[in-house]
Formats: sequence, structure tokens, C-alpha cells
Amino acid sequence: MTNILARSTNLEASDREWLHQLVGDWQSIADVAFADLLLILCNDDGTFMIAAHCRPATAVTFFDEDIIGEIDNDDLVRLAPLTLADSKRRSLELSGLFADIYPIHHNGRNIALLGVASAYAADRVPSQVLTNYEEVADGLLHMVATGEFPYDGQPTGFRHGTPRVSDGFVELNEEGEVVYAAPNAISNFRRLGVTGPITGKILAELVTETIESHTTFDESLAVVIMGRAPWLTELESHGAIISLRALPLRDHGKRRGAMLLCRDITELRRREQELLSKDATIREINHRVKNNLQTVSALLRMQARRATNEDTRQALDNAQRRVATIALVHQILSQTVDESSQFDEIFEPLLNMATDIAATGIEVKTEVHGSFGRIGANQSTALAMVMNELVSNAVEHGLPHGGNLSVTVNRAGNQLTVYVDDDGVGIQGAGLGSGLGTQIVRTMVAAELHGTIEWQNCETGGTRVILNARIDD
Repeated sequence: MTNILARSTNLEASDREWLHQLVGDWQSIADVAFADLLLILCNDDGTFMIAAHCRPATAVTFFDEDIIGEIDNDDLVRLAPLTLADSKRRSLELSGLFADIYPIHHNGRNIALLGVASAYAADRVPSQVLTNYEEVADGLLHMVATGEFPYDGQPTGFRHGTPRVSDGFVELNEEGEVVYAAPNAISNFRRLGVTGPITGKILAELVTETIESHTTFDESLAVVIMGRAPWLTELESHGAIISLRALPLRDHGKRRGAMLLCRDITELRRREQELLSKDATIREINHRVKNNLQTVSALLRMQARRATNEDTRQALDNAQRRVATIALVHQILSQTVDESSQFDEIFEPLLNMATDIAATGIEVKTEVHGSFGRIGANQSTALAMVMNELVSNAVEHGLPHGGNLSVTVNRAGNQLTVYVDDDGVGIQGAGLGSGLGTQIVRTMVAAELHGTIEWQNCETGGTRVILNARIDD
């Protein structure tokens, strides 16, 4: 739709935004009108095209196929300019159906047309309530023609659980009195504690009488329940949570009543609360694991200081460093609710920690190029362990007298390539060793990172390690 609107030089930027708002909120009109809605634009050459289409949730659509695009209809070509000029509704036959066309008014002029393709069928809605739906639909379509719909200044980004016509429909008059309430709406208010018939009574008074003394509610509840403002709120009472949304009906600024939509979202909010509780539990577990690992790391460090054998001390130092690396990953995971984290936030302190521990008494300059991106919790630990071993090994064995260490990261989708370069002594003698650190790296790269790793001497001196990994979705 954005591309279609951009091709029309007749529309200003504010007009395009208005049409986007209309399309974003016209589902309620389609549902109460039991009709397909068509956004019709006039091209620069005088032809017409359908830029957007909305199918009703309360009735069967008349268009099974996608109908966006150019249309060639003699009645439309003849009547559309008249409607744009005098703002009067007109009827015509469109694609074998009878349709009404309304002007879409904005900033003092008509900028497009709204087509309403509908037909009344006995099985769509009970005949005794058809008039109520027609009144609301006519009111909303009249507001489109006068530039009062969509609502200017209404809240955007409605929450998950925003009610629709099929969830519960109430028609209010200008005093907030219930003219008609659909069965689903009656059931919703029963769950709030409203008993007895509600038709002919002021809804706000009925709801106020049932609100429990300890209930907290949004300050916007009063204007929503009276249908005075196009707002969304939630009300919790008697163990039920009801989402309420008001669509005021106006005629050139004068209130003509409102359409109130309601939905029972008790179960929805309960599940959301369960998810939040689980997220909090997972964060707390990661936090406690981090604390326990830091305790183990501290004990290993103390034991290493007491060791008299150099090999034993070195082994304890390496174990302490590996435990501290895993603790660092859990520390980052404990600060987020996501199943993945920005690995750069893990690698930066890891690089500093590894070089500080390994480069005792020597100067090692480090630099990082590129970004790891987001990596899942399962692979974060493995990648952190691998990078810790590579950095520590480069500093301890490749740069015994100091030097430069460079880490270059290339991330393309799920493919991750990391180059670890140093300008030290390179691979000496019989080649790469087979110690515990090398075994850890090879095992984790193959099993956890689904990749390969290669060590090679650089032509200018030093060592290059190439890590290729596949990051899980």
C-alpha cells in the first residue's frame, strides 16, 4: 500500500498517513457493516485502482481472490468524480456486486473513496438487531466522509487482546445508555458482576456498582465506558479481566453515541503472567548459577595460590578461568528475558579478562572488528569457552613477550566466521599441541557450534585461527 500511495502525486504526506491510519482501524467498520471495504484511489491519469481491501470477520467475504490493482468500471469512472466533488454517497455495481462509495475527507478536501460492498443475508445476524448494526455502521461511514474517522490522537499500538466486534458489541446513546448489547457483550459484563438486563440503563453506573473496593483501574475507564473518547482500557473485577474499547460516533463534532467493544481476556492475561513468572524464574536461576560459579572460581583461585607444584598451579588457574567464563555468560543471561543475547556484551569483558590473566607482566594490545550479533543461550556458553581458549592460548604461547592480538568477526545470517590473529612466534616445532584446551575447542566447535576450526602460520609472522560456525535460529 505504501508503494501504491507513493505513486499518486495528488496525495500529500499527511494524506498518505491519514489513509494508513484508516486502513489500520477500519476492521470495526467492516464488521458492523457486514461488508468488504475497498480503498479506491484516483490515479493521475483519471483512472481508479483499489489500494487496500478489508474482509469482515462477521460475514463471508465477497472477494475470494486478491483484488488490489487497477479497475475499469464505467459507473465508477462516472460517479467517483461526482462523489469527490460534492461528498455525497453513491451506489454502483462493482465486480458484479452492488457497492456504495463514500468520500474519504481529510484537511478540508476529499482525498480518496471508500467502497462498501455488502448484501443482506438471513443467516448473518438476527433480524431484530440488524438495525442497531446498521446505525453504527452508517455513523462510522458518515465520520469517514466528514474527516472524523479515523480518530485523530487516539493511542497507537493496541495491546494483544484488543477487542473486536465479534468479541462483544454494545451500542450506546449520547448519554452513555445501552441501546443494544450483543450476547457476547452481556456475558462479558456478567463476569464482571453485572447482573440483570443492561439495555436501557447507563452502563457506567452498572459497572461502578460492581467494582470491588480493592480494585485498581485506569483513569481512562470513565470516558471509555461512557463512549466519550476513542480509548482502550482494561477492568479487573471478581477475578475477571475485560478489555474495553470505545469508538465514539460524531456528526461534525456533536456526539451521537458510541460503539463499545469488549473482550474477556482473563485467560490471556493469566498466561502472559505465567510467562513473565517463568522469565523471572529463569533470570533468577541464571543469577544463582552465576553466583555459585563465581564462588567455585574464587575457591580455585585460592587453591592455585597455595599450590607448590607449578603444573598443579597452572592447571588450577586454567580451571578457574574456564569457570569464570561460564559465570560471565550466566551473568549476561540473567539480565535479559530473551532466549538470545548480544554476544558482543559477553565477548568484550571476556577478552579483557582472558588477556589480563594470561598476559602477566607483558603488554598485549587487542582490537576487535565486526559484531557477533545475537546468539542463543545454548551456543553462547560454547562460543565463550572457545573464544576464551583461543585468546588465552594466543597470549600465553603466541605472544610470550607481548605484541598485538586482533579478532575479526564476520556474521552473515546464520554463518559466523571469526579470525584470531597475533603477531607472535607462530606455530613452532611439531605443530599444534593436543592439550586439554585444544580438546575443549575442537569438541565444542564440532558438537555445539556445528563448524570447523583451523590454525595456520601467517606469512608475516604470528598465528591465525579461523573459526567457522553455524548459529542456530
